[in-house]
Amino acid sequence: MLYEAEKGDFTIALAGDCMLTRKLSVFKEERFLSLAETLRSADAAFANLEGTVHSWDEGTPGITQGTFMTTDPKLLEDLKWFGINLVSCANNHAFDYGEGGVLANLRHLDEAGLAHAGTGKNLAEARAPAYLDTPNGRVALVAATAAFRPWNQAGEQRPDLRGRPGINPLAFQTTYRVDAAAFEQLQRISRELGFEMGKERNRKHFYSSKEIPDDKAAELVLLGNRYVLDKAFSISTQANQRDREDNVRWIREARRQADWVVVSVHCHEFGGKSLLTARSRGDLEETADFVTTFAHQAIDTGADIFVGHGSHFPMGIEIYQGKPIFYSVGNFVFQNETVGFFPADAYERFDLDLKATPSDFLDARTSGGKKGHPSEPAYWENMFAICKFNEKKLKEIKIFPIDQGFGRPRPQRGRPLLAEGEVASRVIDRVTRLSQRYGTKISNRDGVGVIEL
Repeated sequence: MLYEAEKGDFTIALAGDCMLTRKLSVFKEERFLSLAETLRSADAAFANLEGTVHSWDEGTPGITQGTFMTTDPKLLEDLKWFGINLVSCANNHAFDYGEGGVLANLRHLDEAGLAHAGTGKNLAEARAPAYLDTPNGRVALVAATAAFRPWNQAGEQRPDLRGRPGINPLAFQTTYRVDAAAFEQLQRISRELGFEMGKERNRKHFYSSKEIPDDKAAELVLLGNRYVLDKAFSISTQANQRDREDNVRWIREARRQADWVVVSVHCHEFGGKSLLTARSRGDLEETADFVTTFAHQAIDTGADIFVGHGSHFPMGIEIYQGKPIFYSVGNFVFQNETVGFFPADAYERFDLDLKATPSDFLDARTSGGKKGHPSEPAYWENMFAICKFNEKKLKEIKIFPIDQGFGRPRPQRGRPLLAEGEVASRVIDRVTRLSQRYGTKISNRDGVGVIEL
């Protein structure tokens, strides 16, 4: 045997959304340092870097109703200290500071020497894999996001014009199936409010036939939503064909160029029965069905691991064709309340004037911590996973619960420590319950979830 990588032994850590605004390397708690050592001991450690790495004068504020998520470039050294060496940039915060922010983010990550995928100066670069060389083989990362606004997408290059900086999209369409009575009322609304004639006018204007398709007898597009006549009510989703095919093409490329292939998708969409009954986001239990379909296709194409994130809490784990699918590994570093600056638009949403401070904005949007993330424990009790491969086959997955300080003061909460006691039990119980639908069995061994294969 000439190379170590020929053995097929490999360990990777998979963490979720990383919203980093404060230093990590100064803290000394035993459960924090143990977490860091666990990450460092893996050949590769992945996280979704959610936000824009930039200085205050780099980029221009975009349009969003969420947090304008900023990570100081100096903090990338802390991320590396923590053990993270492979990051996805494809998420809904990548464009918080426009094209300039995307370019600044790319530049700072390159200068820090962090392997990254999911954004680029044009669409081809955003879709292309990142590569990380480790002693046990070369790792490829293909990263896409289903959570974005249309203007966040990277644009294609042309011979006569450069592309547009942005994210690697995995767009999708939601179809609402309704019964005859509901469909008739939708048709009536479209007709009586003039939407039908509006579409007719647009067809005669500059729009393409795929943008304003002809109406069908059993199908209706109303206010951007697609409704289909059926016998009962249901909701389904389907990935955009071009985005799916382009990402699959780059997964095939990654398979030919790397020993290990990771596919990452950031998604805020949910599905299943809980979508109709959940009273809070923490009660949602399944991701949208287009993610499952794409995850299976990614593995069929050659991916070794599919890792999802974006829900901000853990979801189920599926073992498909002997490969792991994490529908969401949840939050990892959750410091979105200590961002140093917000644009005027954010303050204006809550009638705050130019004298308002970031804390004024944060208090206003959560009603003093009574709603949103600060009010719900599910966002602060999360996990990361360690996947161990031996002779190219997945042998074991360990689920490490993490505690991010629910209820602690704003300057403290958000930094992960290895969880213990009731918090650890709740995290493992949640992941175990949500994985049962996929036939995945998890055992709790002294506060660590274990999947053996």
